[in-house]
Amino acid sequence: MRIPGVRGSGQRAAAGRRSAGRGRATLGVGLAAALLAPALLSGCGLHSGSMMVDDVEPGTIGRGKPLEGANLTVTSKEFTENIILGQVIGIAFQAAGAKVLDRTNIQGSIGAREAIKSGDADAMYEYTGTGWITYLGNEKPIVDPREQWRAVRAADRRNGVAWLPPASLNNTYTLTVNQANAEKYGVRTLSDVAAATRRDGSLKLCVDTEFAFRDDGLPGMRKAYGMRWPGSRVRKMEAGVIYREVRKGSACTFGEVTSTDGRIQAMKLVVMEDDRHFFPNYNAAPEIHGKTLEKHPEIAEVLNPITAKLTNAVAQRLNAKVDVDGEDPHDVALDWLVAEGFVRKG
Repeated sequence: MRIPGVRGSGQRAAAGRRSAGRGRATLGVGLAAALLAPALLSGCGLHSGSMMVDDVEPGTIGRGKPLEGANLTVTSKEFTENIILGQVIGIAFQAAGAKVLDRTNIQGSIGAREAIKSGDADAMYEYTGTGWITYLGNEKPIVDPREQWRAVRAADRRNGVAWLPPASLNNTYTLTVNQANAEKYGVRTLSDVAAATRRDGSLKLCVDTEFAFRDDGLPGMRKAYGMRWPGSRVRKMEAGVIYREVRKGSACTFGEVTSTDGRIQAMKLVVMEDDRHFFPNYNAAPEIHGKTLEKHPEIAEVLNPITAKLTNAVAQRLNAKVDVDGEDPHDVALDWLVAEGFVRKG
């Protein structure tokens, strides 16, 4: 598995084809994959990578270059949002004085996670729901997002993994609809959608194959909200097609999406609120190799202000620059950090 520097045209094209999902693995798959982690790491080229060479200086973060002399490795999963966030960390570390090795774009959740645990990588953005359910083996999410993060942080200490404070960015599942159908059916929440399905048996739902069978996908959502989706009204298709068909509104009245995908904003779709808190919170938070944070506690002061600025709206906008406009994830990350004043170009 090739892990190129993020500036490569191959990664640019690949990232543009990905949705902004978080790499949700089911519990059984996640635990099984964890057992195979050493083989995955040795076989995926984790020890390849390229040095980040941005000419950046401290802005509002990194003043005094508290990471001067540090050699740090950043990683990420292989989907658009996580690649961008991995680049954000790497650029911020450089502005703070560190030399940074870029090992972003690791396939799947387990490879990047194991790199942080082992110390092969020092930092990435991970998602609290993924940590709580997939890695730590819990079955029930915690409704309060801050408590979810606290529980993950406390439990993961035994694995040598540290979690810094989370963003409000919550990349979770939801349903979406175009504006005309939102007004036609009077829907703003998933409870509204459930009521609409009970009134009108002609409504059509489009989902990807995994969501159709996951307990925390369609079966669980249907049960939790009392939705009536007969099998003939549920269509399975690729994520990119779902967005296009929901925008048209005929083949797909509603569609399953992830809440920070840039195509939601670009296509002016309306996101349904999960008013019964069925789906787990997947707030993005820096996940740091424990010994790295002990050696360089300044990492927290570098990343915390950045994380505080990461919202769903910000993520949608940045993801759209890659997935819709075809921009390079690294350039998107750098432009955002400069625009926010976190770093300055040298």
